[in-house]
Amino acid sequence: MGEHASRIRNLRALLPHAAAYAASGGSLIVSSAAQLLTFAILARFLGVDEFSLFVAITALSNVAVHLCGLGATECLVRRVARDQAIYPTFLGHNLILIATTGLLLLVIGAAALPFFFQVAESRLANVLLITTMLATNIVLVRAILFTEQVFIAFSNFGAANKAVMGFALIRTAAAALACIVFGVSTLQGWIIWQFAAHALFLAACVAALRPLGPPRFRIVREELRLGLYFSIPFILKAARQNADLVVLSLVTSAEIMSSYSVARRIIESSYLSVDALNRILYPGTARASAAGLHHASARVGRIFLVALTISVAAAVAVFLLAPVLPYLFGHEYTSLVQFVRYLCWVLIPVSCWAIALEALGAAGHQGSRGAVLGGGSLLGAALAAWATWYAPPAGTIVSYYVIEIVMTIAAWLVYFRVLARSRNGGLSIRSGVPAE
Repeated sequence: MGEHASRIRNLRALLPHAAAYAASGGSLIVSSAAQLLTFAILARFLGVDEFSLFVAITALSNVAVHLCGLGATECLVRRVARDQAIYPTFLGHNLILIATTGLLLLVIGAAALPFFFQVAESRLANVLLITTMLATNIVLVRAILFTEQVFIAFSNFGAANKAVMGFALIRTAAAALACIVFGVSTLQGWIIWQFAAHALFLAACVAALRPLGPPRFRIVREELRLGLYFSIPFILKAARQNADLVVLSLVTSAEIMSSYSVARRIIESSYLSVDALNRILYPGTARASAAGLHHASARVGRIFLVALTISVAAAVAVFLLAPVLPYLFGHEYTSLVQFVRYLCWVLIPVSCWAIALEALGAAGHQGSRGAVLGGGSLLGAALAAWATWYAPPAGTIVSYYVIEIVMTIAAWLVYFRVLARSRNGGLSIRSGVPAE
């Protein structure tokens, strides 16, 4: 009877996590589906030339957005999850960094990008439109994503899920209204619609955060270095994710390049099934590891097993559903199904290394986490570019798997090394010997 009662208690303890994961996963799946639909609408209505220009500027913005704020959102989640009283300080810290870095990135982008991209014939209009697009995709996007992280820091996953879904749905609604209803078929027209939709949703985010209290404007200096450790790997990762696309555009046909890029987007969206798990468990891991990573090791082990199961199921689902994709993106993408089925199994190693690195981040070991992500991204970008140039597209696909498997090995080696140091430090403190 005692064992049976214990099992019932354990199941009851898991129910809140299961419900939170279902809600979180559902919101991310809806968000991902909405993003893919937005992508499909724009691809169909803007045409090849305008859409390729949109993708090129957006790709550069996707790298810059990780610079905006210098990774300050991570420290908000980590610190506020442990002590909600410090929220005003970390809100002000984030707002200062988002505003200053965002302005700097806009100035640099407005000065440089008009020399490479022409959105409008008039030079002044070209600068203004490109600057507007950068403001949307860098500053407004960073501010909106920050809202979701605030709710996660307070473990208010319902509000975080609404922020994710709302952001995706308003972009889809904007694309549908602009292209289908009002007949927008140029990038110039879409830039205005895109900015308006983002600004409208940001106003809603500001209203949602207002009850949590006003900011206290100050820089938390000790978190600047950790924020850089957190953001730089994502910048390098963004560069790695675009290296193969750039080289493919030079050495293969437009159809191969387009089908591969769409397949990559689908695979990255499919990872959201594991990302949903990480986002709801990150604050709890941060609390559990506050006194050392070894205090959260059992929790990390359980999370790894769940994530592995989810990633296998997601890969199988993507493999089986791949034949449906041409009906959404168009039958001219003749290589799409084949690419998706080749790439879907990479979800498994990606989820494996992500668990180790999320644990390191939650425990405050951003340097170790950044070393793995940064080193993997640098080497991965070089390998992807070389393999794509040498044997496209087979070399591209092989390099993708090699990179993620090596990342898995490196992430867990670093995790176990930090875990060993944490345990030794804890034993030294308990025995009265100062830890090194």
